[in-house]
Amino acid sequence: MIQFMKDTKYDFLKYARIAITISISIMVGAILVMFLVHGGPNFSIDFVGGTVVQLKFEKAVRGDMGKIRAIVAAMNFGNPEIKTVGPVTHNELQITVKKKAEGSLVGDQLRVAIQKGYPDNKFELRRQEQVGPKIGSELRSDAIIMIILALLALLVYVGFRFSLPFGVAAIIPLFHDSCIAISPFLFFDYEMSLSTLAAVLTIVGFSINDTIVIFDRVRENLRGGGLRQKNLAELLNWSINQTLSRTIITSLTVFSVVTFLFILGGTSIRDFSLTMFVGTIAGVYSTVYIASPILLWWNKRWPITR
Repeated sequence: MIQFMKDTKYDFLKYARIAITISISIMVGAILVMFLVHGGPNFSIDFVGGTVVQLKFEKAVRGDMGKIRAIVAAMNFGNPEIKTVGPVTHNELQITVKKKAEGSLVGDQLRVAIQKGYPDNKFELRRQEQVGPKIGSELRSDAIIMIILALLALLVYVGFRFSLPFGVAAIIPLFHDSCIAISPFLFFDYEMSLSTLAAVLTIVGFSINDTIVIFDRVRENLRGGGLRQKNLAELLNWSINQTLSRTIITSLTVFSVVTFLFILGGTSIRDFSLTMFVGTIAGVYSTVYIASPILLWWNKRWPITR
C-alpha cells in the first residue's frame, strides 16, 4: 500500500462529539423540514406512479422551460418536472407529471398541449412511460425491504468476520450515511427516484469497505497485544493513522469522479450524482467519527478483548 503520510499521530477521536452533533443536527433538521415545511417526502413517479414523456424538438427550447412548465401546470397535472436529456444541442426534454390515467391518455394530452404552444417547433416522441400507483407503491415497499436486508446481511458478514461489537459499529454508520446522503432531497424537496436509491446502495458499499479496512487494522493491533500498551481510544487513533494514506487515496479518487458527475453530468443524472456527492463525504468521516465512537461506547460496557 502506498504510504505518503507516514508516522502520523492525529487525534481524530478528539473531535468525535462535534462530528456526531453535526450529523444529528443535519438528520433531525432534514426530517423536520421535510414534514413541517414540505408536508412529507417527495417521491418520484417511480414510487407513486405517473407519466413520463420525452420529446425531441426541431428548434432549441432550453430557454423556454418556464413556458413549458406553465403549459403543463395549466392542465392541472400538478407541479411538473422538466429537464433536458443529453447534450443541449439535441433539444430533448423529459416531462414528468404525477398524473395517472389508463393507457396513454395523459401523455397524449401533454403532447397536444405542447404542440399548441409551439406550432412552429415540431417535435417527435422519443419515450413515453406510465407507472401505475400500485406498481409505484410496490416499488417503494420493495426498496425499503431491500435496504434493510442489505444492512442485515452486512451486519452478519462483519459480525462473523470480526465480532459482534465490530459488526454493530460498522452497520450503524451506514444508516447515518444513507440519511445524510438524502438530506438535500429532504431540505429542498427534490424528488427521490430509483436513481437516488441506486446511489444510496452504492454509498453503503463504499462506506462499509472503508470501515472494514480500518477495523481490520484494529483487529491486527488487538491481536498484537495493542490493548496492553494503549487504551482502545489510542489504539483506534493509531489504526486510523496507519490506514490514512489508503483512505485519502481511495476517497479522493471516488470524490473526484463524483464531483465531475455532479458538475458535468447534466440533469438526467442529477439525482444520482447529488446523492453520491453528499454520501461520499458522509462515508469518509463516518468510519472515524461514528463507527469508532460506537466501538468505544461498547468497550466501556462490555470490554473488547479481540
